[in-house]
Amino acid sequence: MPAAMTREDSPFRPGLFTGRVALITGGGTGIGLAIAEELASLGASVALCGRRIEPVTLAAEALAAKGYQAMAGSVDIRSPDAIEAFVKEVIARFGHIDVLVNNAGGQFPSPAKLISPKGFEAVVRNNLLGTFNVTSVVANMAMIPQRKGRIINVIANVVRGFPGMAHTGAARSGVDNLTKSLAVEWAPYGIQVNAVAPGTIRSTGTDRYPPELVVKAEQQTPAGRLGSPAEVSHLVTFLASDAADYVTGSTFYIDGGASLWGDIWEIDRD
Repeated sequence: MPAAMTREDSPFRPGLFTGRVALITGGGTGIGLAIAEELASLGASVALCGRRIEPVTLAAEALAAKGYQAMAGSVDIRSPDAIEAFVKEVIARFGHIDVLVNNAGGQFPSPAKLISPKGFEAVVRNNLLGTFNVTSVVANMAMIPQRKGRIINVIANVVRGFPGMAHTGAARSGVDNLTKSLAVEWAPYGIQVNAVAPGTIRSTGTDRYPPELVVKAEQQTPAGRLGSPAEVSHLVTFLASDAADYVTGSTFYIDGGASLWGDIWEIDRD
């Protein structure tokens, strides 16, 4: 079977994003880093943020070493004040923000009966409220005034629910609906809002899951393998480009067919 694509296989022309600025949350590792690398390699100036400063700083330094324009900041997306401060820094350095990729998030696998109210709230605050916080600040400070922008929300494969991770399923489904709502409200400002819903992607995130769960996810994917961060990045890059000018309010599943067939959750009959 074909292997997963890498960033070097990018189908996009050099210089596609020259003069544009992209802000990527959770941009220091995994999918977020792959997106940052691809956009930067195509000419974009990139601003990376994350709760932990070390990964995003290392990522920005690595990009700068290749001659790309990159900056990093420590941002808790649950804090509107922290987001606003970082957005001000980005605009001060690069002048504007054209693309926002809401990639930051976090969850843990658990049956719903074992998720505490505090644990459920923490995931929803991060994945749903955090996404709204960043989107609201960037839209109001940059995209609505300039009457142009692209927002891409990275969610999850929630089309059939998310048994085993009900907390993130609820939060990501909320972002899916938010994507549709904002696409309509902000269309008059020239802002396109879309979402991508990855299946199981082999990255730093899957390293934290039980190995048997990852193996089962691979077996239950019609494509017969897990996806790569670069494959998600290619889809995000398309949605951020001018080729997607007439695309808004849509969620794109990138999961090797997993949303159509198979399930990694065993039903407990006890």
